[in-house]
Parts: sequence; structure tokens; C-alpha cells
Amino acid sequence: MNKGAETRATIITEALKVAGMAGLGGISIGRLATRVGLSKSGLFSHFGSKEALQMAVLQEVIDRFIAQVIHPAVQEEDAEARIRALFTGWIRWEDGKGFPGGCPLQAAFHELDDQPGPLRDYIVDQQIAWMDCIERMAQKAMDEGVFRPDLNRKQFAFEANAIGLGYNYMVRLLRDEDAERDAFAAVDRLIRDARPNPED
Repeated sequence: MNKGAETRATIITEALKVAGMAGLGGISIGRLATRVGLSKSGLFSHFGSKEALQMAVLQEVIDRFIAQVIHPAVQEEDAEARIRALFTGWIRWEDGKGFPGGCPLQAAFHELDDQPGPLRDYIVDQQIAWMDCIERMAQKAMDEGVFRPDLNRKQFAFEANAIGLGYNYMVRLLRDEDAERDAFAAVDRLIRDARPNPED
């Protein structure tokens, strides 16, 4: 990695810390420049605009999410194991240990939902890809006979996503000590209901 790429990576890492606590809008060029030991113009030269920096932050979070949550899950051989691994990885991710203040994506969802533009478009595309990932895993489970052939994959993905978002709310805002147990119980129920014989 050359010096320029190294500096850019350092800036993004510091911006991630800010975004986890204060959202994308909380990223201040001046304050960030001070944190990484650059002038405002020096920091600006790496991105060209605040929006470009914010986009780089979002892309970095997505890259980490794919590497830490999705890739390990798809390595599982069994269809049901893949779905469980995906959800377990997501729960570990939402614990927020890698980001002070929690996952910047969660903040970005609320921050950008009513703000048209490239940042919102990117988040929407990534969320669609995430839902498609869950649907494809459900389809694979159907193909393997693990899930019933008439399963509504879209509904399955909706409920799986809702469980994860609910977990984030319960653990981050309410500090509910039972949130993880309840989330995994909900996933167990979702998977059980998707089987050919739900009582199995």
C-alpha cells in the first residue's frame, strides 16, 4: 500500500469512528483533519468532497460486512447452517464492538431515508442485495428439501431482516440483556416454520 492509499485508509478509519457515534452528517472535515494530522485541504485532496468521503465510509462498512458476515456464512455446506451462520454473524456484527456507538449503517438508514441522492441510492442498492442474499439462501434450502417448496422467500427474508433490526433496537437502545436469546429464539421459530414439517 503506497503512502496515499495508507493515508486514505487512515482517514476512513477515523471517519468510521465518528459515523458510528454521530452519523454520516457528523463527519466534520476540519475535525477529521485534526484527528489524522492533516490540513483541511490535505484531507480534501484524498476525496474531493464531503459526500465522496461519506460514500467511501459506507463502502468500507459494506466491505467489512460482506467479509465478516456473508462470506463465512456461504462457506457452510448445509443450507440451514448457512442461514444460521448468516444470522449469527449479523448478531455479532450488530453487537457494535468494531464501531464505537454501533454500526454506521443503522444510523445511515435513518439519516438518509428521506434524502435523495447517491448516498441513499447506494444504501438502497445494498439493502436490496442483502434481502436478495437471504432469499437466495432460503431458495437453496428449498432446493435441498430443507425448507418446504411453497415457502414465500420474500416473506422469509422480511422476517429474518426484521429480527435482526429488532435485536439492534433492543440491545443498543434498551440495553436488554435477553435480546440475543430472544433473537435466536425468533430465528429458530422462523426456520422451524419454514420446514416441510414445522414440528421437526
